[in-house]
Amino acid sequence: MIKSLQLRITLQEERQTGILIEKASQVLDVNPDDISAVKILRKSIDARKKLIILNYKVEVYINEQPTKDTTYTFDYKDVSAAKSIHIIGFGPAGMYAALRCIELGYKPIVFERGKNVQDRRRDLKAINQDHIVNEDSNYCFGEGGAGTYSDGKLYTRSLKRGDVRKIFENLVYHGATDQILIDAHPHIGTNKLPKVVKNIRETILKYGGEVHFESRVTDFTIVDQTIQSITLQNDNEINVDKVILATGHSARDIYYLLHNKHVQLKAKSFAMGVRVEHPQDIIDGIQYHCRGEKRDELLPAAAYSLVQQVSNRGVYSFCMCPGGFIVPAATANGEVVVNGMSPSKRNNDYANSGIVVEINVDKDLYKYEHHGALKGLEYQKDLERLAFTAGGRSQTAPAQRLTDFVEGNLSASLNPTSYQPGLKSAPLHSLFPKLIGSSLRKGFKAFGEKMKGFYTSEANIIGVESRTSSPVNIPRNENLAHPELSNLFPCGEGGGYAGGIISAAMDGERCAEAATGQL
Repeated sequence: MIKSLQLRITLQEERQTGILIEKASQVLDVNPDDISAVKILRKSIDARKKLIILNYKVEVYINEQPTKDTTYTFDYKDVSAAKSIHIIGFGPAGMYAALRCIELGYKPIVFERGKNVQDRRRDLKAINQDHIVNEDSNYCFGEGGAGTYSDGKLYTRSLKRGDVRKIFENLVYHGATDQILIDAHPHIGTNKLPKVVKNIRETILKYGGEVHFESRVTDFTIVDQTIQSITLQNDNEINVDKVILATGHSARDIYYLLHNKHVQLKAKSFAMGVRVEHPQDIIDGIQYHCRGEKRDELLPAAAYSLVQQVSNRGVYSFCMCPGGFIVPAATANGEVVVNGMSPSKRNNDYANSGIVVEINVDKDLYKYEHHGALKGLEYQKDLERLAFTAGGRSQTAPAQRLTDFVEGNLSASLNPTSYQPGLKSAPLHSLFPKLIGSSLRKGFKAFGEKMKGFYTSEANIIGVESRTSSPVNIPRNENLAHPELSNLFPCGEGGGYAGGIISAAMDGERCAEAATGQL
């Protein structure tokens, strides 16, 4: 007999061996010895009240043994001699488009502008230590895309876009911890993701696909509303049949290339703002009601999610990284962009999150209208150049104490930070455009009311958090093809169709199905 249950466990009870069997036996009114196993399906923490509760969704096996879940199998077959689908970009969308092509019997040929995960490390070191940005290999570009070295949070709201569970199971198949199948807010960690990404590449190669690194696409040859060939940075021209475009939200050269060829694009609303960084123990104290005390060892580093409407404009937290660190995410020299990430254990001393403001491209960017579909991109670039100048014309980032930013004071000193290139005190309160700066200041005050202790001089704000999503949409029709280019399938975050690792991976699978005629 199998029973499904919801169990609530206190922290004190969590320390007891066999507590789930004991609780299940009480709820079901059976002898604990008759329970063969308790399989955890979901685990979450409810810390809204002083008494912290761990919620478990479980399957209880009574007088029978659990069978191995075989719902998902990944039976890849050799496609080395099969028809080719060309994929541009090897982030989550490109990787899962390639895997899906193999499942469907097609050969994926992937072109990635950046380097493999191992070789990317040297370029990340150059950004952090020498302030040199390799424009093809950085925190955004390279094997696995931005997700590889940007935390690995797996939360998604895109539950109707595809089979979420399949993506999770596939990540486990390629080496991720099976804990991601259970946790309410699953996370792999920036230290664990590179191995998973490498394993995915090895699967693609093993079954006959191709992955070419340092192969930036520089041109498309368009004939009769189809892409006839693509040209790489070494001037190698390759004939193509179907093309999946999965270049990510920071591949600005692709937007310019399409725009210059008069291929239809659309301006898209997005969000920009700052990273706020607190000592992790402040956030733990607020969320776990343990101020002045060390958090319980059974509890993970505390996270938060905040949103506030300011003059009918959303101000909200984005990509919150407990126990994490802030990194330089610029993709070109002459700009400063910050992002956040956490290692798998989330054991760093700081918590950081993007705090961003909604930008409505139809109402807010009237001064940029002459840029047409690229107006949001140009606005984004201007703010990143401003941050570069304010930071001292290096990857040093402009920063301010949170309270000084809100109150309009230049910070005489800054708090310690996890941001390796360093911080420079700057008057961000006066440098930001009014629609961002004013909204952030009001938003931070409101957040201080919602989380007592969040608004503190012990926190820094660091600029700019500008790459939350693409400011450009590459349109597509009901068959997921571009309405003007019948064999181009815009995909993932770069097309404006995803907002994270899982949604991008699912979109990659759908585009593979569309490109192979099996959507």
